Amino acid sequence: MKDAPGRLGPSLIWAFAFAGGHAVPLDGPKAPGLASAEGEALVWLHLNLADQSTIRWIAGDAALPEEVRELLLGTETHARALVSGDTVACVVHDFEVDFAAGATSRVGALRFALAPGRVITARHHPLHAADVIRRRIDTGARPMDGAAALDLIVTSIASVAAKTAAELAAGVEAAEDALLLDDFEPDARQLVTARRRAKQLHRQLGGLRAVLTRLEEDEDLPEPLHPAVERLAQRIASLEGDVRGIEADIRLLRDELDLQAARRTNANLYVLSILSALLLPATLVTGFFGMNTSGMPFESGPFGTILAALVAGAAAFAVYLWLRAKGFLGGG
Repeated sequence: MKDAPGRLGPSLIWAFAFAGGHAVPLDGPKAPGLASAEGEALVWLHLNLADQSTIRWIAGDAALPEEVRELLLGTETHARALVSGDTVACVVHDFEVDFAAGATSRVGALRFALAPGRVITARHHPLHAADVIRRRIDTGARPMDGAAALDLIVTSIASVAAKTAAELAAGVEAAEDALLLDDFEPDARQLVTARRRAKQLHRQLGGLRAVLTRLEEDEDLPEPLHPAVERLAQRIASLEGDVRGIEADIRLLRDELDLQAARRTNANLYVLSILSALLLPATLVTGFFGMNTSGMPFESGPFGTILAALVAGAAAFAVYLWLRAKGFLGGG
């Protein structure tokens, strides 16, 4: 690793050496550099895979098994895990961030490798969990081995997911409260957005849980990692259950909105049907008297129009009495 600083160049986003409860930055202008990290307890490199120098450096790192290098440099983004000797490598998902807009709904891949004495994390686009990892290191997190590094990576992803889930749950609860008060109807588009976000979160956590389960079941997993993997798998499974509950609440809320919309539609159709039934006899009477034929009733008298109107009204009233007797108007 002595030539790493020059070969990595700008693709080194940040790097730390952890020893004796201290974190020494290796990426600043006054940092001692990666060469001075030889013999440290743990060296953590966070790399930018969009830079070609990163690709060349990882491809030429003979200390990493070939299949680990292929995983770090691969183009596939589905969650996966492998154990090669004493090295563990994984691909997990996290939400991307923009420098201007902050967290986004786009899902990116975080690739990492845990090897004796060092941790490599790499991504193509800025990820939220990587920022959380850096902030935790700045505020006192000191992973001294691979198990602690894995714990920091997974818990950082879980904290982002938990925060997103809490925001979704709060939004769904607010929509449910507003709906129960019958004075506000949630925006259907917001529910669609929340459902899509919850589905993305569910898939992210499901992939992470599958990765941890794969590691947990791998007989070649280094023994020091077993307790951390088991504990993290349980935490992610619990968080995934919370997200499934949010998805169920969104579906129930959407079903309730659809039910209310159907009720309003049925009520409107009911009113239109009653009006049509009441006006149909009157329309029939006016159509009958509108025929241009001879011998029309009330044709010669002075009150023919009034009498025809009375006949139309009586016909409508008779239909009203019939509908009421049949129970269509709540009577009878």
